[in-house]
Amino acid sequence: MRGSVTAPHRAAGHRRTRAAAVASAAAALLFPLLGAAPPDAPDSADRLQSAFASAAAEYHVPQSVLLGVSYLQSRWDAHSGAPSVSGGYGPMHLTDARTALAEATPHHSEGSEDARGDSARPPLLPDAKLPSTSEIPARLRTLPRAAELTGLSARALRTDAAANVAGGAALLAAAQKELGEPLSSDPTDWYGAVARFSGADDRATATAYANDVFDVLRTGRQRRTDAGQRVALAALPDLSPDTAQLKRAGLRTTNAAGTECPATVSCEWIPAPYEEFGEGDYGNHDLGNRPTSQGIDYIIIHDTEGAWEGVLQMVQDPTYVSWQYSLRSTDGHIAQHVKAKDVAWHAGNWYVNAKSIGLEHEGFLAQPDSWYTEAMYRSSARLVTYLAHKYGIPLDRQHILGHDNVPGPTTSTVGGMHTDPGPYWDWRHYFELLGRPFVPTAGANGGMVTIRPDYATNRPEFTGCAAAGRTCAAHGSSAVRLYSGPGTSYPLIKDIGLGSTPTTGVNDLSSRVSTGQQYAVAGRSGDWTAIWYLGQKAWFKNPAKGPTAVNSTGLVVTPKAGAKSIPVYGRAYPEASAYPSGVPSQAVSPLSYTLPAGQRYVVGDKVPGEYYYAVTFDSASHRVVVGKDLYYEIQYGHRVAFVRAADVRVVPSAG
Repeated sequence: MRGSVTAPHRAAGHRRTRAAAVASAAAALLFPLLGAAPPDAPDSADRLQSAFASAAAEYHVPQSVLLGVSYLQSRWDAHSGAPSVSGGYGPMHLTDARTALAEATPHHSEGSEDARGDSARPPLLPDAKLPSTSEIPARLRTLPRAAELTGLSARALRTDAAANVAGGAALLAAAQKELGEPLSSDPTDWYGAVARFSGADDRATATAYANDVFDVLRTGRQRRTDAGQRVALAALPDLSPDTAQLKRAGLRTTNAAGTECPATVSCEWIPAPYEEFGEGDYGNHDLGNRPTSQGIDYIIIHDTEGAWEGVLQMVQDPTYVSWQYSLRSTDGHIAQHVKAKDVAWHAGNWYVNAKSIGLEHEGFLAQPDSWYTEAMYRSSARLVTYLAHKYGIPLDRQHILGHDNVPGPTTSTVGGMHTDPGPYWDWRHYFELLGRPFVPTAGANGGMVTIRPDYATNRPEFTGCAAAGRTCAAHGSSAVRLYSGPGTSYPLIKDIGLGSTPTTGVNDLSSRVSTGQQYAVAGRSGDWTAIWYLGQKAWFKNPAKGPTAVNSTGLVVTPKAGAKSIPVYGRAYPEASAYPSGVPSQAVSPLSYTLPAGQRYVVGDKVPGEYYYAVTFDSASHRVVVGKDLYYEIQYGHRVAFVRAADVRVVPSAG
């Protein structure tokens, strides 16, 4: 019966354990900060906090541990019962991949590109056949185990947040017993059980996961969830867990040798092949000598459009493309495939490939309810912070790019560029984890704005997730839509490079900007702000109460005096005279866009023209050509672009 959560480990007479009482008292101290009553009050917004307290008492798990694990999995969100990208449900991310696969909507392909871009990824299920339980890794089927332990139905565990929390508590208690540890009220005694809860079968991943949970416990958290629930976890700054417990867990060791990862994440080496196949063909990356031969200026964020095991198979196929790192959703585990010194084929723009590192995140662009775990966001942020520090990459949105921000290198390629990770990647939270939150840097006269909607409440309508023209499920988003005038009655902004009528399609980037991107202000009218975008004045709703952007200041470019417009480029290639003998010069070909006189665009970087010549398997013939012509990278539309320094003036945005 679902009227209450019952279990064999219920405390006699419903007595709360000392740990539950202490945690409840600590939460009572935090709740005034949230403008809320203590958990015992009948306020419906506090029910989830009460559910954590009840489950902790029921299964003799410290409430702080239960809250910490749940925060790392979901930030306490329930996602309306929808599964994550790895089939996890509810605040505790209990996994039931087989059910998630059975209920999955049809896969929506992003399209395809040539061998040096991305190819369309296979769907989650390549055919209609569901895998058997034995074919699904244990980390993807924790929910059925929770059902056995609690006696609750699988449906309740998927859809009822309180039941889900109880299932997580039962799993933690079971893991504690399997390790031979007591059901202690002291959080320091639960390190091994927390590590086991990750579902990882290797010690490095389990350790990284447990360390993250205990970091949450030491610092504390509080927030309002996606369902409007107020949840708080009091900080335990002096917490020092018994890490030796993990030695008795019987987990395998991974091959971390040769990986380029920070010590705070779990990382293993699964190499992409560099080998010849066929006649004059090879794959799936190029050897290089970065950063000695050329700088690494960008990190590109992708989503995999496929599940973990299949993605690893693809990157090990010499006839496929490559990227440097893959990140797993369930626990944030990282696999490195290509050394940073080498050039992977991942961005669809050879100039960007040669200057970037690619990160693939297990996920699906067009499945808005298939959410990313906090564990993966945190692991990715730590990796990006490490790489940015190592290679001097600025932590901003003109250097940390989504694949959807990479420009087409030539006019003919513009329409085929990819759109991942898409509007549902939480850029605002991601940059908070990077330690670079998007904050105002100027008043209204700063001349620039940084796009920054509230992710949870910003829910623009998209279509085409499940089927062409069909409205996608309402969901939080990093995207803000653009119109040709100050109101939704005006037409959407048109992208002349695409040449198509703009739509609200989930893959249509014509008329939208994304969190963290910066643009020069072109005007204001009531609740609406105009920016310069794709050579046009584009408007977005930006009310004083609930703004979607914050004011900023910086440098912008504008055409030199006397020029009616200047060309815009998708790559910064050298002038013809810079190429040595034996290296064919590449065309400095502008895109179909222009930067008209009087318009301003935010500067991201100043770079020399550069081309990496690598067309043979024998790396002895590879060359890096650097020209004298200089370029500015600018935020031109949804994607970045380049203009020649000789064509523009650089001025302060407030000038």
